[in-house]
Amino acid sequence: MSTEQGGPSKNPAEQFPNHMLREIYEQPLAIRETIRQNVADDVIFSTSLQPIEKALFAFKKIIIAASGSSRNAGLAGEIMMEDLAGVAVDVEYASEYCYRSTHSDTDPIVVVITQSGETADTTAAQREALNRGAKTVAISNVADSTISREASANLQTCAGLEKAIPATKSFTSQLTMLYLLALFLARQRGRMTAEVTRTHLNFLAELPRQIAEFLPSWDAQASGCARAFQQASKFMFLGRGVHYAIAREGALKLKEISYVQAEGLPAGELRHGSNALVDENLVVVVLATRDAADPDSVLRYQKTFSVLEYVKSRGGKSIAIASAGDRELAAVADRTLFVPPATELLLPILEVVPLQLFAYHYAVLNGCDVDRPRNLVKSVITE
Repeated sequence: MSTEQGGPSKNPAEQFPNHMLREIYEQPLAIRETIRQNVADDVIFSTSLQPIEKALFAFKKIIIAASGSSRNAGLAGEIMMEDLAGVAVDVEYASEYCYRSTHSDTDPIVVVITQSGETADTTAAQREALNRGAKTVAISNVADSTISREASANLQTCAGLEKAIPATKSFTSQLTMLYLLALFLARQRGRMTAEVTRTHLNFLAELPRQIAEFLPSWDAQASGCARAFQQASKFMFLGRGVHYAIAREGALKLKEISYVQAEGLPAGELRHGSNALVDENLVVVVLATRDAADPDSVLRYQKTFSVLEYVKSRGGKSIAIASAGDRELAAVADRTLFVPPATELLLPILEVVPLQLFAYHYAVLNGCDVDRPRNLVKSVITE
């Protein structure tokens, strides 16, 4: 890991120049507390989902309705639930849900995700789901919010108050909650033994320590990346599988706080039109981590590596998010930020933190107010 230093002293108890940086550093605590409040003696959601117990044995599909960062979390949750629990999942834009989804013959459970619990589109989606006879599960960071009060059942993240408008610790807490939901469903549907579930929970419990350990290095590396590409005005974020959701979130963070054009795409889609944009003025951010114990993850990595080589061959500039020790990838990318080893479906929680820090440093260098970006509000309460 790089020993380059950048930014203020990094301890959540110390002073930070703004709320956003403080909240990025509070993520280990937020993830740890979300786990602690929802897992007891390896039992996930001991009572939280009891109000929909019958529906949990009858549903045929899960529909996730959310907006913004919460929808990006839902895209990652879709793959977590499909891969671990074998559940069919659709992810809808909350703003579109009321106008198209009919639930025909699916008996769904509708999961609505919102940090504030007051997002107008998401609240409307939940009300429409309830009107159609579906049971709903609200994932929110505010216990007494509208969406929590009206839901059939509640799963509360424990990120604490998030004062900056850009979602950081609330996003990783949502990913944590969705991973717990995937494990819960896998166990309930008989696809995972208690011992295997315990192993997954142990892996999850390691993440706060890993993030806390890597945060100073990520901060320094992200600061260096931001300085290197401070004058860039076009960014493309690429990821495959569950990492596509994080590519979208990385692009969204950069757009929100620095006002530059950034797009998140599946890595395999680059050559289907978007490669026309690749030149020396485009910065391509590639999520190219791997779980060495997972053959599918290794195959994904190999295909993503070839995309990175393609970008380099066309004169594009690149930043790679890579697994620690991957020298081969670092030799191809212009800049590399390393994350510690993790299982495939937990890598997204690690990957997004250096992307948050890159967006933060890029915005600060370009004179933007990261806590209160123009035109944005913390909770969109009008449709």
